[in-house]
Amino acid sequence: MKRIEKILKKQKYIKIKLKKTTTNHLELKAKINGVKGRFILDTGASNSCVGLDLVDYFKLDAQESDTKAAGAGATDMETQQSENNALKIHIWKTRKCHLVLFDLSHVNTALTQHNAKEVHGIIGADILQKGKAFIDYHKKVLYLRKAKK
Repeated sequence: MKRIEKILKKQKYIKIKLKKTTTNHLELKAKINGVKGRFILDTGASNSCVGLDLVDYFKLDAQESDTKAAGAGATDMETQQSENNALKIHIWKTRKCHLVLFDLSHVNTALTQHNAKEVHGIIGADILQKGKAFIDYHKKVLYLRKAKK
């Protein structure tokens, strides 16, 4: 075990494997409200997001939102939001996950055009901050710190 991995393990960090896609994104699997999904890890996304068409799939309580979303070449997109969702990535979990819901079709179109699989959403900086994240790009590993009880 490498030194940094040993230190992180001692500090109660959980090691989560990432997969590099054909588009050079890092992808991970997670569960929202007990439902499995595929997500892109995006350090530049301020909030974690889920496709607007997946409200029922992930058992989300969607609320109207005045916020407009922008990213990946699209701007001024209508959004909804969902509060207090259970998010589980490997064995790391939170019950207070705020999600922004918007049309991810432009993201998935770009992915499929490059022979990558569609995603259900994006894990953003909000979760990375909450988990005090470390990302090892070379080894394709995300470390999230276990929440204190």
